[in-house]
This record gives sequence, C-alpha cells and structure tokens, in this order.
Amino acid sequence: MCRSADTKVIDSRSAEEGRSIRRRRECTICGHRFTTYERIAYQPLVRKRDGRLEPFSPDKVRSGIERALADREVPTGTVESIVLNAENLFDPQTAVVSAGEIGDAVLAGLRAVDEVAYLRFASVYKDFTGASDFEREMAAMEGDA
Repeated sequence: MCRSADTKVIDSRSAEEGRSIRRRRECTICGHRFTTYERIAYQPLVRKRDGRLEPFSPDKVRSGIERALADREVPTGTVESIVLNAENLFDPQTAVVSAGEIGDAVLAGLRAVDEVAYLRFASVYKDFTGASDFEREMAAMEGDA
C-alpha cells in the first residue's frame, strides 16, 4: 500500500438501501484494493414552533438530554442512544422534521430510562408554568403505565 492518490474504480454499486454508493478502488501504482462509500450530503433542518427553519444540531439535543439527566444514574450510552433516535428521524427524503417530533423522540427515550429526567425535560419542552403541570404529567405517566 503506497498511499498514492492515483486510483481507478473497479466496481460500483448501490449500498445502504440506496443512500450511498459503494466503490471498489485499486491503486494504479501498487495494485492495493480498498472500498470507499459516497453518501449524499444534506443538511437536515428543524422546523421550529414559530415556523422558521434551523439546521439540526445533535449537540443541542445532547445538551438538553444531559441537563435533564444531571445527577441521575443511567447506563453508559443512554444519551448517545437517545440522540441517535432523534437523528434517525431524518433521511434524504425527510430533510425537515418538526421540533415537536424531535422533542417527542427525546421524551420517549428519557421516559424509558428515568422518570425524573423525563419530567425535567418535559417541564422545559412542554413549557410548564406551575405545580399543576407536573401533577398532570405525572398522572398521565401513571395512566399510561
């Protein structure tokens, strides 16, 4: 493997259910073969409650989850798993997702791992204004159980 930039494509095919192209390449100098993937680059967008569009930020989602989980014991990888569920709402055909859908995905993930974190996130996401909002949400949680 000489790391030459001079390569040729010897095979191309669709991969990842059509979301990328897999190419087998060969170095024209040393004959080393390797695989590359070409993926469609797109910027997923979030439609905010006020109607404006904003680029999706996994870091912003991660930060909100981490705040909700502050001082809570949860399994390693929980935050990344919930962020990944939010990212999976997007694909090239669905490049715009509402903030509500992302919030609902985060709430579902938090509810499955920690009810306190769920209520913390819900209090911001659902814009709680008083104790009655917490009582209503806890009653809904008990009703669903």
